[in-house]
Amino acid sequence: MRKTLTSSFFGILFLTQLAAQQKELSFEQAWGREVSITKPINDYIGWADPEHFIEKDRGDKKEYRVNVKTGTRSSYTPPAKSNVAVFTKDKDIYIQYGEKAAQRLTESPEQEEKNPTLSPDGRYVAFTRDNDLYGLEITNKREVRYTNDGTDVIYNGWSSWVYYEEILGRSTNYKAFWWSPDSKTLAFMRFDDTEVPMFPIYVSKGQHGYLEKTRYPKAGDPNPAVKIGFVSVEGSPVIWANFDAKADQYFGQPYWSFDSRSIMVQWMNRDQNNLKFYTVNPADGSKTEIYDEQQSSWINLDHDERITYLSDNKHYILKSDRSGWAHYYLYTLNGKLINPLTTGDWQVSSLQHVDERNKVVFFTARKENSATTDLYRVDYDGRNLKRLTFGDYTHHVSVSPDGKYFITNYSNVATPNKVALVDRNGKIIRELADSKSNDFDHYKIGKTNYFTIPSDDGKFDLPVIITYPVNFDETKEYPVIMSIYGGPDAGTVRNTWKGVSGQYWSKEDVIQVSCDHRASGHYGKQGVAWMHRNLGKWEMVDYITVAKWLKAKSWVKKDKLLITGHSYGGYMTCLALTKGAEYFDYGIAGAPVTSWELYDTHYTERWMDTPQENPIGYKEGSILNYIPLYKGRLRIMHGDLDDNVHLQNTMQLVDALTERDVPFELMIYPGSRHGFNRSKSAYDFNERVRFYYQYLLERPVPSDFQ
Repeated sequence: MRKTLTSSFFGILFLTQLAAQQKELSFEQAWGREVSITKPINDYIGWADPEHFIEKDRGDKKEYRVNVKTGTRSSYTPPAKSNVAVFTKDKDIYIQYGEKAAQRLTESPEQEEKNPTLSPDGRYVAFTRDNDLYGLEITNKREVRYTNDGTDVIYNGWSSWVYYEEILGRSTNYKAFWWSPDSKTLAFMRFDDTEVPMFPIYVSKGQHGYLEKTRYPKAGDPNPAVKIGFVSVEGSPVIWANFDAKADQYFGQPYWSFDSRSIMVQWMNRDQNNLKFYTVNPADGSKTEIYDEQQSSWINLDHDERITYLSDNKHYILKSDRSGWAHYYLYTLNGKLINPLTTGDWQVSSLQHVDERNKVVFFTARKENSATTDLYRVDYDGRNLKRLTFGDYTHHVSVSPDGKYFITNYSNVATPNKVALVDRNGKIIRELADSKSNDFDHYKIGKTNYFTIPSDDGKFDLPVIITYPVNFDETKEYPVIMSIYGGPDAGTVRNTWKGVSGQYWSKEDVIQVSCDHRASGHYGKQGVAWMHRNLGKWEMVDYITVAKWLKAKSWVKKDKLLITGHSYGGYMTCLALTKGAEYFDYGIAGAPVTSWELYDTHYTERWMDTPQENPIGYKEGSILNYIPLYKGRLRIMHGDLDDNVHLQNTMQLVDALTERDVPFELMIYPGSRHGFNRSKSAYDFNERVRFYYQYLLERPVPSDFQ
């Protein structure tokens, strides 16, 4: 009798557990809109000092300093200097110290101040107004005008479009000036766009509309003429660096020395295969060449972490991919190579900390697997390389100021994010957080795997992440959504937790795939260099390899492979439905480049050279060249105010498709630029859902979406 009761009890328990494991995600849960299998965790946003990290509470949003040894938390307030905000409001500049009321510094609402930037000593604010550079002393609000020749084509301290987009970066918001560490001097770039062609963008608002006029150099066009100047914070004549402003050249982000006595300027030729560093004296503009690198393909003019100065004021660390893989090198300030810090067929990612006292460098790299990131340490002499992170995870780390500890937020495709405190030897001191909820194992979700597929020529293993349907059955056939980007050195496959927002399609019996090609960065510069002078070729070859691998599987529907991407991904999607139409059935393309002569000089010519130098490469990389091969069903979306990939690209594609009288879908989003406005994004989401149901699943959109 007792045995029977016991057996019944465990039988009931087993069935209860089994039932719990069979819970399905609701509509809201499957889109990640409702917390279910994961839970929010606190943010770990840096270090208060070597013995305390900073934790930001998700509940009350307060910040706490946490002792690394005891775990004791206490309230944390950032230092006053780092708690100063300078910003513009109603076209004027304001400054705010901590929780105090903001102070108005300028009173010129008829003219807009841009990019107000506090000096390192906190005494001055530099900004631009009507394309001239200004400074302002905070205590007495005294303004100093440093330049006087700003016009609609002359910009001082304000980037020309191609520098903003491609060289200095969008995060600068067009800012092109830099404070010296001692706050006594401003370096800035002066741009002359006189010879740069103007590209008109029509704005359809109102009765008559109007034109936005942007100086946008397309491939082969004249670039802006650039000069680098220096002015004293108190005001002085501009000292110009000794470069020929009329030369066909580029300048990268400059780097001030710690003592403010010199600035390192990156120079590159128009062909982008010769990079030089010059030490420039801001007092007289004289320059000394200290580095000269040449490559047969191209060199990236990075706007961050190319050079890291050491505080000994004797050395810097250079990041370069000249060996075919990105690595770090130790140099003296006069340009003498001491030794490589890292070597091998793998890729460094970013410097995390330099322990100058012990001559140790901490950095992240994609060494164990190109789809994961780990933290390493190495001595100045390049010896004693050691991996400090653990497991088959991608790690995002924050190293303490003295290098004795680090915090890692880590995950992989099967493991939700965790956070751990680790010492400099790689020993886990304490697990800090785990986003995996107690219900994680109770839900049915589509399994996600990371793996590689051999390229057709056997030279590379192509990284792939696949998420299967919830009740995957190899005896059934499923449609596939392949999400890509495809740009050079811009891979999207990372072995990290992807969340659950894609689980809706797993519930709807759709296979989801993301993949990268040989030139996406997994194989260093020597892999990316395959794209030289032939954008579109090898990306398509490798994506077709993945498509053929998929369609060879018994569980993939042979006429239901959809590819989708935005920008470069839009280009690849359109190319897949034309040049690769034998292998792809449907496509959703956002803001596609359709011919490379329609895109900007610096980006396009880096890979392709100019249209005059490489006419065959431009022809073979153009979607318009393959329109006769188009089949399937393509949906194209574009913002009419896109100042990056102009609507002109889509209009030329539409013209070619309509000339052939073939079916496709088109949606123009008024008022949107390269990224769609929020309201337009919501509409685009619904249209994507409609497209999937109509063409992949062949059934009506469920009422949940209505």
